[in-house]
Amino acid sequence: MKAIVVSDPAAGTAGMTLTERPEPLAAINDVIVRIHASGFVPTEMEWPSTWADRAGRDKTPSIPGHELAGVVTALGYGTTGLSVGQRVFGLADWHRDGTLAEYVAIEARNLAPLPGDVDFTVGASLPISGLTAWQGLFQHGRLQAGQTVLAHGAAGAVGTMVTQLAREAGAYVVGTGRAADREKALDFGAHEFVDLDNDTLKDVGGVDLVFDVIGGDVQKQSAALIRAGGTLVSIVGPVEARPADGLAVDFVVEADRAELGEIVQRVRDGRLRTNIGDVASLDDAISALNPTTRRLGKTVIRVLP
Repeated sequence: MKAIVVSDPAAGTAGMTLTERPEPLAAINDVIVRIHASGFVPTEMEWPSTWADRAGRDKTPSIPGHELAGVVTALGYGTTGLSVGQRVFGLADWHRDGTLAEYVAIEARNLAPLPGDVDFTVGASLPISGLTAWQGLFQHGRLQAGQTVLAHGAAGAVGTMVTQLAREAGAYVVGTGRAADREKALDFGAHEFVDLDNDTLKDVGGVDLVFDVIGGDVQKQSAALIRAGGTLVSIVGPVEARPADGLAVDFVVEADRAELGEIVQRVRDGRLRTNIGDVASLDDAISALNPTTRRLGKTVIRVLP
């Protein structure tokens, strides 16, 4: 099968090559999925799991990418809950070969049915962004109606999901980003927008939940805004700044079939829009994943035309 592989951590996405790899075999409780579309997160190149297995052993050349939408072609021993020919989407295991390929072996529990009226490209854009927003807001942030959310990176793939889900839940959303992000953040539902290059965060006032995708000084300033009992939720590693009277949580997104179902149903209902920036073929993937200008939204690789 065709696959994108990486071998050099120092090279990052620039070290990607398109090559032939053996098709994967299904282990116990696995399925094999013929991938139609794959999402990609650039920070994967910084994750230890991209380069090593669970025991810390070098696993290069490895196939990156962890979001997928496709069709089940085979079942491993003991696999239940899915069937051959079924449309699925989901989040692949961090330590196994990923989804920038024609086929992937993946645990069945990491997948959810993809309704026939949802395009594979849309399905592949949802798992990381959608589950990250969902788990950060509701599982870790315990968001309630009437609260105020400060959503950093509000024009990005995760930030636009955070904004929409928080607003649907009855929260007031203050989005942040660069000046050029303002229109997009507001279009996806932010009530207000803060330009991090030119505005002052402290003017936002008190908030109940900060969804941090930046870290550093922005995180420190944000922690000072959290009201008593509020929460700072971060996806950029260990939290360095903690609210004076609240919680600080950092987490890694996990696959969850029920949550994927909630997310895709909102897409079908028109309550949730995905934020896709570029769509490229597998043959053009390396160029698309090494852009020369800043891109907003998720890049999706259409593996099967």
